[in-house]
Order: sequence, then structure tokens, then C-alpha cells
Amino acid sequence: MKYRVSFFVLLVAYILMACGGNDASESSSGGEAGGGGTTGSSPKVTTTTPTNGATSVARGEQLVTVLFNQPVNASKTITQQITVSGATWGGTVSNSGNSLTFKVTCNEYNTTVAVTIAEGAVTGTTGGLPNETYSFSYTTEKQAEPANANISSTPVAATTATAKKLYGYFLEQYGQKVISSVMANVNWNNECAEKVRQLTGKYPAMNCYDFIHICFSPANWIDYTDITPVQQWVNGGGIVQLMWHFNVPKSKGSTDYTCTPSETTFKAANALVSGTWENKWFYEQMDKVVATILKLQDAGIAATWRPFHEAAGNATYLQQASWTKAWFWWGYDGATTYKKLWITMFDYFKSKGIKNLIWVWTTQNYNGDRSKYNQDTDWYPGDDYVDMVARDLYGYTAAQNNQEFTEIQATYPDKMVVLGECGKGDSGDPGKIGNCWTSGAKWGHFMVWYNGNETNATKTMCSDNWWKDAMSHSSVITRDQLPNLKE
Repeated sequence: MKYRVSFFVLLVAYILMACGGNDASESSSGGEAGGGGTTGSSPKVTTTTPTNGATSVARGEQLVTVLFNQPVNASKTITQQITVSGATWGGTVSNSGNSLTFKVTCNEYNTTVAVTIAEGAVTGTTGGLPNETYSFSYTTEKQAEPANANISSTPVAATTATAKKLYGYFLEQYGQKVISSVMANVNWNNECAEKVRQLTGKYPAMNCYDFIHICFSPANWIDYTDITPVQQWVNGGGIVQLMWHFNVPKSKGSTDYTCTPSETTFKAANALVSGTWENKWFYEQMDKVVATILKLQDAGIAATWRPFHEAAGNATYLQQASWTKAWFWWGYDGATTYKKLWITMFDYFKSKGIKNLIWVWTTQNYNGDRSKYNQDTDWYPGDDYVDMVARDLYGYTAAQNNQEFTEIQATYPDKMVVLGECGKGDSGDPGKIGNCWTSGAKWGHFMVWYNGNETNATKTMCSDNWWKDAMSHSSVITRDQLPNLKE
């Protein structure tokens, strides 16, 4: 009997020890109750790319990434366990560590793409448990309003087939690409454009001719009645720009001419008064320009037309002083007289049968400094008399170009905004045109001013490196890229 009791005691002790060992083993394993690991829990999604609820996601192909809180193994049927709506996908899933990646494609604007990962698509590598169903979504970008959305599809005065075709091309490209141009030196020739080609291998899309010497024409050195240089440019596929530094006699009867108010007794207000010598000169010179423009029109040539540019000069400076005046005579008598000059020319050209011009007005704005300058909106002739609004900037950086462009476009949302003139400033080259474009300065076109005194290859106010960069940039249209714009 004594031996049986001892054996029974030993048996009970052994059983208790065994049970205690099992408890210790479970405690040290750190299960869910222990709070130390993921064993025994389903994989949970922590983040997705694009994030759930994201908006303005770029259209096109997107690499979707789903991250779990533990390493996972994809099931053999995972391609059937992932569903995508609002987009297409290739049905290929990559599984690495705690991530799944796959590609989806949505080319539509403002579209919701929804992704669902079904239960059991993956299992945790430590616990072996399946995931629960998880869904997320994102929305593609909204379609930006076209830059030309508010702009008239027809020019204010041009009615020839070529002019309407040219205007339509400007409008089509506006906000998409910038059209290149160079100033002729300074009369009826294609010299600078040819030098740009020699340097870069490409012609600018446009060449700009100035009627600055019309008061001398015809002469043995300048004859605006001979339109051969312009015809050659157009036959080569180029676009024509026209502008006019409108020279006047320094005094009645003088054969010395100027545009500068301080150098002449010519009064802008008198140019509108019948019987004055200023009025006689005003119409005589307009008639000479009209004759040439009609020859171009008869030859099937259309052009942009930029008269009376930079009218306000420094007149909008807040702190008025002796120098805060217009720097051309056409602006010297103020905004009201200036607008009358513009409208008088517009109506006179129309009465003479001119129908091939796209009218470009040049704002002086306030040189990018709101604290010092007012805008020159009082000088604007009006929507019925203007197709494009230009700005002339020298030495302006890409950021300054963007500021100017943005402010002008906001002020004149119904017009194309262009860089009427550009070139070096006191600090050297202006911002590279590609940098200006990517900064947001979506000029319709740019035009580099000439300078015969420059030592660079192009004889313009931009360096050779600036031109090489411009003419090779993807945003810039050169002459060889133009469509046929003839009738």
C-alpha cells in the first residue's frame, strides 16, 4: 500500500509539471494576447499609392502599390481576385515582401478609378491567415480649360482667307507652343533670320519688318514699294510680322525725323485735327504704308500688325517726375489721344480696303513692380480693335516673364498674349525661352530685337547660346515646322 501511494504522488507531480511547461511555452511565443507580434492575425493594408481618395492623379498608366502590415504571399489566382473599374490593367501582379504592385491605365479626365482586393488574395507569411476584402479609389486630373477658351475664333478686322488661316493657326498653337521670330535689321530684309539659320540650322518661324524708314522711301537704299524680300520669306514658308516706328519731322518742314517727343514739335493731338501740318503728315505717311500693305494683300500675304507700341512709356509711374512720360510721340499727349490715334488708323486702314492684318497692341504694364507702377489699361484701344496683346521685355528672367504673362493674361483674358520684343538687359540675356515656357509664361510668340553692333553671330540682342537653346527646345516652333499658311 505504501508503494502504491508513492507511485500515485509521482504520477500527479509529473502531470502538473508537464502542464506547467506547456503554459510557459505558449507565453513565450508571444501570441496575439501577448501583444508582441502578428502571428494569428490577417494582413492589413497600411497604405496605397495613389492614396485612397487622391484627386488630380495624372492620366495614363499608373503603378499602383499596396502595402500590408506584414510580409504576404499572393495567391495563385490573385489576378482574378483584384478588380479595377474606371481603368484597364494588364493582369500582372508583382509580390515582394509586404507589397503588391500592378499597373492600371486611365486616359480619361476626372474619372474615378476603384480597386478592390478580394478576401484571400494574399496570406500572411507568419500566421498563414488570409487578408480581408479591401477597396480604395482615386480620381484622375480635371481637364484644364484651354488657354484659348475665351478668345474669339475670328480676327477683329482681317477677312482674307490667308489672314483668317494665319489667325486660326496662332489660336490653335496658343498655350501649346510658342512661335519664334526675329526683327529685321531694321528695314526690308531677312538678314538676321538668315544669321539665325546659319547658327542653329533653323529659321525662326516669323520675320518682323519695320516701316521706320517709310518717310525716306522710295530711295536707293530703301524702297517699301518693292515687296520682294517679304515674298521671298513667305515663299520659304515663313510668317510675316509688321510694325511701325512712326517717324515725324522734328519741326514743320524739317527733313530730320524722330519718334522721340522731346526732339520734335509734332503734337499727337494735332495729328487728329484737320488743317494742321501734323494732320497732313499723319495721313501722308499712313497712305504710304497703306499702299505697301495693299501690295502684300494682293500678293496673298497676311501679317500681324503692331503700330503705336509701348505707348504709355513711364507715364504710369506712381511718383510722377520730369522723366515719367511716354517715350514715343504717339503716347505723349495721354491715353485718350492715344486711343483716338489707334482707332483712327484702324478705321482708315479699313476704309482703304486693308483686310489682311492681325492687330497687336503693346501694353507697357508696370514693369513687374506693382508698388511703383499702375497698369496702363486706360491706354487699351478696346477689344473691337485688338487681336493680340504684346509686352516688350529686356533682360527679364523666366520667373519675371511668368509674372508678366500671368498678369497680362488675367487683365486681357479674351486676347492672345505675346512677347512683342525681347533681348538683353543690363544683366545680360533674358531667361531662356524654354525656361520661360516651363515657368508658365505661355507667350503666343516671341520676337528678338536686332542689334548690328553685337559681336555674336546673329547680330541680335540675344547670345548665340540663347538662340541655340531656343531653336532646339520642344516648346518652340521654327519655320520648318509651320504648315502651309498660304491661300
